[in-house]
Amino acid sequence: MDRGANAERDAILAALTPVVEGIAATFGPVCEVVLHDYRNPEKSVVCVAGSVTGRAVGGAMSEIGMRVLARGDEAADELNYVTRTRDGTLVKSSTMVLRDSTGAVFGALCVNVDVSAVTRVHGLLGALAGLGAAPAELPTTTFGNDIDSVVDALVDAHQSRQRGSWAELGRAERVELFGGLDTRGVFAVRGAVEQVAARLGISRASAYNYLSRARAAHDTSTGGPA
Repeated sequence: MDRGANAERDAILAALTPVVEGIAATFGPVCEVVLHDYRNPEKSVVCVAGSVTGRAVGGAMSEIGMRVLARGDEAADELNYVTRTRDGTLVKSSTMVLRDSTGAVFGALCVNVDVSAVTRVHGLLGALAGLGAAPAELPTTTFGNDIDSVVDALVDAHQSRQRGSWAELGRAERVELFGGLDTRGVFAVRGAVEQVAARLGISRASAYNYLSRARAAHDTSTGGPA
């Protein structure tokens, strides 16, 4: 990348820094705003205000950021989605991608709002009104300040859904596991293949082989490269 493009991106991030502080101050202690620079995925957090997910400057992107990174310039904003942190906090979030003047995605501005208290009040009022509908099961999202913990959590989650250790999985299930991780953007992070291999107790060559098979299967099902 040329120096001019980097300078432009640096200027955009600098201009957004006071916006981060302003949004967090407006919504108060239940709000956290995080500014990401995806040029350095392992330390993508360049500014943070508020504390909902425990992010800190110099921290890594979450699995949501991995997904954006994997989609590249085709990534779109993800607005008002609700997820659950690993400690049970309910969070309503919006992820807005940042583009330079060429349209290339290079970062994101993320707003996270702790809605746990609001959800409890909603449940109480619903109970008082006789509305007994069960709350929808929400996905658990891993937010961490190091990329390794995020990758490990995604691997564990995929294995849990398949209800078996790596040794117990058939070939098709193993390919499916790698395909699922690829879709979540895990392999867009430098060194992730080696980390996944170590987590599963397999060789790096085997990991690359299963990843290649998963991508070939995806291309076949979609009629071409993603």
